[in-house]
Amino acid sequence: MKKLLKVALVAVCIVFAGNIAKAQTKIGYVNFAQIIQIMPEAKTVQTQLETYGKQFQDQYTAMTTELQSKGQQYEAQRATMTDAIRSAKESELQDLQKRIQAFQTDAQQKIASRQDELSKPLIDKARAAVAQVAKEKGYTYVINSSQNDILIVSPPGDDMLADVKAKLGLK
Repeated sequence: MKKLLKVALVAVCIVFAGNIAKAQTKIGYVNFAQIIQIMPEAKTVQTQLETYGKQFQDQYTAMTTELQSKGQQYEAQRATMTDAIRSAKESELQDLQKRIQAFQTDAQQKIASRQDELSKPLIDKARAAVAQVAKEKGYTYVINSSQNDILIVSPPGDDMLADVKAKLGLK
């Protein structure tokens, strides 16, 4: 009886080991940033972002020019000012500097938000292409190799970049 139980246990282990061997995963990798970069729509997005950012840059330049001119004017007239006027001018300069810093922070946030908004369709399109290629080629997992330190060693056969570029109609 014990011998039969041992044989049955060994048989069950062999069956499970066979199933585990069949369930191996296939892992591929793709440089997602490179895919986005070579898409023709990326140039349009970049141009729109530059135009949008230029508006903020022009305002920022005007504000800093105003600060510099008021600062120079203050320095030139400082010796002849009364304490009350000097204090008021210093307060005005500090206020202007704070507004410039707040404007710069707000502009950076707006530009980042606009970049996310414009890039989302590109990212979605590239992700869909990667998912289709992964499904067609039988990959269970796809790793983004855009960060240089993720993949240390990888076989060239599992790089999906060429297949994804073909799926998107890119060279």
